[in-house]
Amino acid sequence: MVTETTDKTFENDTAKGVTLTDFWATWCGPCRMQSPVVDQLSEEMGDKVTFNKMDVDQNQETPQKFGIMSIPTLLVKKDGKVVDSIVGYHSKEQLAKILDQYVD
Repeated sequence: MVTETTDKTFENDTAKGVTLTDFWATWCGPCRMQSPVVDQLSEEMGDKVTFNKMDVDQNQETPQKFGIMSIPTLLVKKDGKVVDSIVGYHSKEQLAKILDQYVD
């Protein structure tokens, strides 16, 4: 399951374990392509990785804090620390391969 996160909840939502946050916006075509891929991955890897998404139009502090300039950007954190930042559309296989590096 992919959970909506906000500027207020982001740090808490990504504090433990491996998390992937999809930074997106409703007007972004590649974001609309990426979203179902993230949904599928969450079904397959949901027991190992926490999946979140953040609408950058509604939440501007967090993207600014992490220097997110283009979307979609997928931010991977492990135990609260950023370990990877993936910009642009990526396939399910590409994302799974990246996430597998951080899952124990």
